[in-house]
Amino acid sequence: MKITRCNGILLHPTSLPGPHGIGSLGEEAYRFVDFLTETGQSVWQILPLNPTGYGDSPYNAFSAFAGNPLLIDLHELVGRGDLDQCDIALMEPADPHRADYGWATHHKENLLRKAAANFKANATAQRRQEFENFREHQGYWLWDYARFRALRDHFGGTSWNRWPSELRHRDPQALARWDEQLADEIFWRLYAQHIFFSQWFALKEYANNKGIRIFGDLPIFVAYDSVDVWANQKLFHLDEEGESTLVAGVPPDYFSEDGQRWGNPLYHWDRMAAQGYSWWIARFRWNLAQADIVRIDHFRGFEACWAIPADEKTAVNGEWMKGPGGGLFEALAATLGEVPIVAEDLGLITPEVEQLRDRFAFPGMKVLHFAFDGGPNNPYLPHNIERNSVAYTGTHDNDTTLGWWNSRNKKEKDAVRTYLGHGLHHMPWDLIRTAMSSVANLCIIPMQDILELDNDGRMNRPGQGSGNWDWRFSRDQLTQSRTETLKEMTMLYGRFTENDASGS
Repeated sequence: MKITRCNGILLHPTSLPGPHGIGSLGEEAYRFVDFLTETGQSVWQILPLNPTGYGDSPYNAFSAFAGNPLLIDLHELVGRGDLDQCDIALMEPADPHRADYGWATHHKENLLRKAAANFKANATAQRRQEFENFREHQGYWLWDYARFRALRDHFGGTSWNRWPSELRHRDPQALARWDEQLADEIFWRLYAQHIFFSQWFALKEYANNKGIRIFGDLPIFVAYDSVDVWANQKLFHLDEEGESTLVAGVPPDYFSEDGQRWGNPLYHWDRMAAQGYSWWIARFRWNLAQADIVRIDHFRGFEACWAIPADEKTAVNGEWMKGPGGGLFEALAATLGEVPIVAEDLGLITPEVEQLRDRFAFPGMKVLHFAFDGGPNNPYLPHNIERNSVAYTGTHDNDTTLGWWNSRNKKEKDAVRTYLGHGLHHMPWDLIRTAMSSVANLCIIPMQDILELDNDGRMNRPGQGSGNWDWRFSRDQLTQSRTETLKEMTMLYGRFTENDASGS
């Protein structure tokens, strides 16, 4: 994938300001695109758009294909006639700088049920046809997703492996009976997906028309409690009762003597290969419709992943299990052509992983927070960064740059000063400048660094099960001074893009 020299911002839509407890695809999203245009940015990087499951994590979703209905802009549903203005005049959560997933789930889902009922009763013929077209084109994942969520709600939010046997094993007659019994619940889920994607594709078109590319995110693994596993049990390492036999993680290392046991079920790669990787091709095709570039989270798992017996409580007794290697990417290229992929190649990376990445010319990631220890051969130091890569100050899994800097001891800070060859003037802008001045074709800066936030603005703390993913910013934090500094620095380092402010 070829990217000319440019710059972008990392911000998940849940972090946008606005009403109803969580960021949305409404007015504030369009304002953010305008901000990107004004400052000469070319890329908006996001996290997975899928409906969040355990811990509100977008990397632990109920579906690898569905969109998160909490992101739906309710104001547009008033304009469509599916809701009244009084419906959305809700008391807001107390803290505008935190996404309140519980509040948003309760209120938004109730309103989406109401909107779906109004749509069913009153929609115009044109809108009904649009809905039917969406159902037809996305039927390969859509109905199972809506059915899965309706059943899960009916059984009190329990995982599918705790449902009655006939449903665990997807008996066709049982599914038909439950489809009829839960018809209204299934319908509003179908409606919500139609609305989500109509809003998302309208926003993406607006961004693309202004020269902004969307940089999406595709986690390699899926959650066990997901429609992906329930509907495709033969494609995962499960026993006859649907229980995992092998799960994902990473081995023990310097940071964790027990390693990390993530718990995601592992793929049966041989069975996927026998099907021509059709599930993966469908997943990439749909993700590449939603985004212009896609980052693969935990890319090294395609070469080999750490396989842990499901009955193990830690990751200690796992072993490396080979992935599909180049076979999957050859199948993708044969079907979809060149796929614009960025490889998340952080952590324990072997020469085999690097060879797989480089064989298909996928850009890797270079994170400056990891750069200033280990001597001059550290691959994240600016002088070792390659053009075909993406430079970051930090990612959503890191502390903010100001938080990172404040947690450094004197020796570590001196190492940064020595490398840069000057006294630091204004952190985080000193590190932003370093990332932008690198030769990496693409530079991505988290929005928290533009806003000069400390660790209160951190998005995720890996290994912490709760309290993540809830950071939001407010419009008053994006001052004119910060906007001008970003614009000037983007121009100074040859990353400024003359976007079309009119969107024509």
